[in-house]
Amino acid sequence: MMKVHILHCGTVRVDSSLPFHENTINPLAYTGLFRNKNHQIWLPVSAYLIEHPKGLVLIDTGWHSDVRTQQKKHLGLLQYSVSRALLPDGDAIDEQLAKLGYKTSDIDYLVLSHLHADHVSGIKLVKDAKKIMVSDLEWKETKDRATRYVTSMWENIDFELFSFSKTGIGPEGLSYDLFNDGTVVFVSTPGHTMGLAATIIKNNENFVLLASDVGYAKKSWEQMILPGVQVDKHKVVTSLEWVKSESEKPNCIEAIANHDSEMKPHVIEL
Repeated sequence: MMKVHILHCGTVRVDSSLPFHENTINPLAYTGLFRNKNHQIWLPVSAYLIEHPKGLVLIDTGWHSDVRTQQKKHLGLLQYSVSRALLPDGDAIDEQLAKLGYKTSDIDYLVLSHLHADHVSGIKLVKDAKKIMVSDLEWKETKDRATRYVTSMWENIDFELFSFSKTGIGPEGLSYDLFNDGTVVFVSTPGHTMGLAATIIKNNENFVLLASDVGYAKKSWEQMILPGVQVDKHKVVTSLEWVKSESEKPNCIEAIANHDSEMKPHVIEL
């Protein structure tokens, strides 16, 4: 049996057009520039702990506790101009792990779905995880589109890069099987970033799909609402269509977006 803990590690305030693309003449709407403050919304920032027979797997890290006291410095001027972070006491990833009875050094694999600030901010809180992993495609993104990332967040962190293989799984048929047994599979779902990874957690025939930022909420794939931040619109559409298709399978227990305001913290048993 496996357990999947859906954790909320704070919230993020953004313009509504960032998670849900709007047709507007303002090309910078998703940044909040030249937009009324009424468009700003708060969304959860999630991380996921998988209690697996072969080890503890953490996906993403939520906000670092530095956002409580020195947010502008931690986020950097550009990121701070687009979003705000809120991290209540007890909600940082190390604090939540402690409440579950774990030390950060107990984490066997920390895997980042991608390296945007709200997913990697708390990485130094769990820097003693045994392995810290991200796709080589996402690592390349941090060089090709550096302004979209806050690289200081992972300064002095040693990543182990993994490569997607041709498996026929996912919108592009590319995935990476963590344990080589089909139970935890990271799926290439490009568009929001080119290295974005969704996750399939499977036991027997039943599975949970963690969609990361392919879509920002369940309604994203149900209504095909694209995210406002994208590097390749065609790939965004293809990835979102794949999530929709997977979510409709009868053996899909849950399909979960990272920032869905309708999704509450809970535990799934597989």
